[in-house]
Amino acid sequence: MSKKWVSVLLLLQLSCYFSPRSCGKVLVWPTEYSHWINIKVILDELVQRGHEVVVLTSSVSILINPNESSAIKFEIYPTSFEKDHFLHLLKNTLNKWIYDMPKETFWTYLLQMQELLNEYYESLRKLCEDTVLNKKLMTKLQESRFDVVLADAIGPCGELLAEMLKIPLVYSLRFSFGFAFEKHIGELPLPPSYVPVTMSQLTDKMTFMERVKNMLYVLYFDFWFQALDEKKWNQFYSKVLGRPTTLYETMKKAEMWLIRTNWDMEYPHPLLPHFEYVGGLHCKPAKPLPKEMEEFTQSSEENGIVVFTLGSMVNNITEERANMIASALAQIPQKVIWRFDGKKPDTLGPNTRLYKWIPQNDLLGHPKTKAFITHGGANGIYEAIYHGIPMIGIPLFADQADNVSHMKAKGTAVIVDFNTISTTNLLKALKTVIYDPSYKENAMKLSRIHHDQPMKPLDRAVFWIEFVMRHKGAKHLRPASYDLNWFQYHSLDVIGFLLACVTTAVFVITKFCLFCCHKFAKTGRKEKRE
Repeated sequence: MSKKWVSVLLLLQLSCYFSPRSCGKVLVWPTEYSHWINIKVILDELVQRGHEVVVLTSSVSILINPNESSAIKFEIYPTSFEKDHFLHLLKNTLNKWIYDMPKETFWTYLLQMQELLNEYYESLRKLCEDTVLNKKLMTKLQESRFDVVLADAIGPCGELLAEMLKIPLVYSLRFSFGFAFEKHIGELPLPPSYVPVTMSQLTDKMTFMERVKNMLYVLYFDFWFQALDEKKWNQFYSKVLGRPTTLYETMKKAEMWLIRTNWDMEYPHPLLPHFEYVGGLHCKPAKPLPKEMEEFTQSSEENGIVVFTLGSMVNNITEERANMIASALAQIPQKVIWRFDGKKPDTLGPNTRLYKWIPQNDLLGHPKTKAFITHGGANGIYEAIYHGIPMIGIPLFADQADNVSHMKAKGTAVIVDFNTISTTNLLKALKTVIYDPSYKENAMKLSRIHHDQPMKPLDRAVFWIEFVMRHKGAKHLRPASYDLNWFQYHSLDVIGFLLACVTTAVFVITKFCLFCCHKFAKTGRKEKRE
């Protein structure tokens, strides 16, 4: 570690003694790519506030770099996997998800997605095994006396570590498929009558047939869809803990859920006290652009610029598709800054510059930016909301279609299908977003809503982590529903009891009436004979 960071750490440790807020130790179980980028913002803020942060990362991690200069500490554990295995798994998953699966029907698409996720989660389970069965590592973690585990719920194992170390757990999560984790673990009430299932691309204003469709999705995700092989995870957790348990039972012990979205993007729905929405926590004011990029931006004059990126995970666009995109971009008067790592398209216009990396947030916050062409990743969407920039969404996989459909519903985006993209429809979308003033007005409205909060999302996320550390949990926020089984939760036992009471009462009354009628009839016949 550099002398600079050693000095920073010493100052932060000293600040703990003079601050009313005691400093704690945070153990982190992260996931890769945008999930890591988002959670790292929280970790940097925790470090700034004097907390010690230790990130558990495997020797084959793709994006997490333990060698970078940082006050965050990294605990690297060995694994039997080769790094190429993960890169191949990721590449294979992305290629199928982006190019092959969209050609299928929706239900076939979900079945194939389930197969891909099963393979991915099987790798995560083996990584978890390499961690918790490493006696030397676990002894070291036990001796370190951490105060809390911070984990991304989309990558299981953090909850097992928290259980083994007997410390509180805080989750960070964007969303789970079909709200499985939020509903079945967090007990979040999500009525299907007005809360659309994730990935359905429905809104909260549904017609009757859309509500039917949404209910079918709910039934599918609740009773059929499994992103991971629960049986294997349940057996693994039971073996490690030495008692019968399940993955969901262990996850249910989380003290807080920090959801990386907010009401500027989400449709309103019920929340529980231990769920906190912190979307946009990574957003910040724009910094000056690099000199060459600023000069190119300024050369656009009154036309402004368009920022274009499909994220860091996709760099294998076909030449044909790249040429179609470049041809559309060449026909607009705006200058275009395109994050692109591939062969230069033959149709690239003089108004377009290619970069292998761009300062996305700083570009979106630049006064000359007119539109943002995005794949719909949550981080980019929130930066566009933060700066009030309308979007052209080209979703590729995972939550991206859901994200851009939310933006379309709020009047800030136009969606272009990646698999049917053409020069014509991309050019039409660009002209609509740039020249129809309603898109900019709606984007600015969302931006004002996002900024009008009593507390910044990052401060709110860090507050709740510190709260859990200070109070060694947050049991008082957990609903009593956690202690109920499914038929008690839905009051089926009470309904059954009341139905039994009503049935018994009706039966008794009916029998009594029949007896009386029979008695009166018998008496009447006797009197008549007499």
